[in-house]
Amino acid sequence: MEKLTQKFYEKYAYVQTKLIRDFSHKIDWSNRFIGIKGSRGVGKTTLILQYIKQNFVPDNSVLYVSLDDLYFTDNKLYDLADRFHKKGGQLLAIDEVHRYENWAIELKNMYDDMPDLKIIFTGSSLLHLQQAKADLSRRAVMYEMPGLSFREYLLFETNQRFPILTLQDLLDNHIERAIYILQKIKPLAHFENYLNHGYYPFYKENTQSFHQKLSEIVLTVLEVDIPQFAAIQPSNIIYLKKLLKIISASVPFKPNMNALSVRTGISLNTMKNYIQWLNDAQLLQLLFVPEKGINSLNKPEKIYLNNSNLMYNQADENANIGNIRETFLYNQLNVNYKTNASKVSDFLVVDKYTLEVGGKNKSQKQIETVDNAFVVKDDIEIGSGNVIPLWLFGFLY
Repeated sequence: MEKLTQKFYEKYAYVQTKLIRDFSHKIDWSNRFIGIKGSRGVGKTTLILQYIKQNFVPDNSVLYVSLDDLYFTDNKLYDLADRFHKKGGQLLAIDEVHRYENWAIELKNMYDDMPDLKIIFTGSSLLHLQQAKADLSRRAVMYEMPGLSFREYLLFETNQRFPILTLQDLLDNHIERAIYILQKIKPLAHFENYLNHGYYPFYKENTQSFHQKLSEIVLTVLEVDIPQFAAIQPSNIIYLKKLLKIISASVPFKPNMNALSVRTGISLNTMKNYIQWLNDAQLLQLLFVPEKGINSLNKPEKIYLNNSNLMYNQADENANIGNIRETFLYNQLNVNYKTNASKVSDFLVVDKYTLEVGGKNKSQKQIETVDNAFVVKDDIEIGSGNVIPLWLFGFLY
């Protein structure tokens, strides 16, 4: 336990608290049992270490541990929590719970047996409490952490903190909001860099090696994370990789499940499972027509990569700018606003607003007879009427 404490103190010393993501304010930290899930690389570890550093001095009342530490090959998490609690521990922060075989049962027992111990844990975006081997769904308050929005990326790059826009405010007042931002920065000077490498906060460590590290993350998700949560044989991981590569080469991908099954050698039912696992792992995002819904057994209307950074990473030089625009818009909208496929255009948001995405020369023709319709254009600083700059949708969270 002493080595774990020492490792925690080292992380505590080095974590910065100058740039705190607004996601931190969405969490009700007063809850006794908090879970934060999200894809690899979005900053879950930094988030909880920042919370600890802002609220605790490094003493025997607080401890951070990561369950991928070798300590847990021979020691139980519950036993560690019990020792820590008996020595006056008040907050136990547990990172990477999915790396520990009996995480759900032991977390439940810790919560029930140590009623004055506060527990914060992080886990993979694949983690579903309802499927855990213990009833955590009624005990833990869960939050899902996205990567950086374009607004947050600008904070990291320029030190300018802009307010979050609601969708309604953005649509109604986009000219005024764009002018306010343009008085402080030039968003288009940063937008292409964000699309390429700005979604994952670790880009700050080394931009040059960003895509190499992102490739390693994707490989780890495919080879380690998904097999931990899904009934997939190690020998079948190659099919999972093949499926992701095919989708990456043609996003937005309009799935023909039968043709895809023949092309990959994956059976139809298995194909549906694989696509859902890739979606849960936040490598893909699935777009449905409104009447089908996310829980439908029907196939999605379109399949996108989760974010534009993954597009540049997986599609290499074949990344199409039109597809990148759609991927960015869907990614930023879908955090807080229900987004479906539109029958007449690209997206239908909150069952009311139709959005058509394109470059600066995009016409109104496709939506000219549609109510509550907007053209979202790239490569413009300010819009007019129902024309809105694409970059502004990066201010929705």
